[in-house]
Amino acid sequence: MIMKLVAISLTAIFVQNFVLVKFLGICPFIGVSKKVDTALGMGMAVTFVMTLASIMTYFCQKFILVPLNIEYMQTIAFIVIIAALVQFVEMFLQKSIPSLYSSLGIYLPLITTNCAVLGVTLLNMQQEPAYGLIECIVNGFSSGLGFLLAILLFAGVRERLEFSDIPKPFRGFPIALISASLLALAFLGFSGMKF
Repeated sequence: MIMKLVAISLTAIFVQNFVLVKFLGICPFIGVSKKVDTALGMGMAVTFVMTLASIMTYFCQKFILVPLNIEYMQTIAFIVIIAALVQFVEMFLQKSIPSLYSSLGIYLPLITTNCAVLGVTLLNMQQEPAYGLIECIVNGFSSGLGFLLAILLFAGVRERLEFSDIPKPFRGFPIALISASLLALAFLGFSGMKF
């Protein structure tokens, strides 16, 4: 069992990274990665929401959608759960860490529409063989860690690019896209690994 959880975790972080391999959650990845401290805050918030969303959607699927035979409402139900969790995170950050709340700005409520968060919850339910609660939690948390790793690496690269001599046509957003593509290529090196 432990080896299966380790395999799920390593696969979610490196082999099937939501941002750099599946290309989900690109909006906050590009938008909040100019500074490492804001990237860290966003990554931690996404990890928290992914983990809690994996738990809540598992129970919703198992105890509400399946018994009532309304599995077709899965996407809508999961979006409502994710939106409620993001509101909770937003209120918590506003009260306890107002500087992080203001630096994340519009990107914090965008976690609700972050397709990586919805993607992890849907993929948890569609695994063959089906994931149990522990596997869903590990996959959600590890996917969040993969997002955190990707956004921190990218923020570090972007901070270094601020002091680099870049040709004028590539300054700003173009060099950010080129850097993101090179980072994604680096993560493709993990694609041959099987756990």
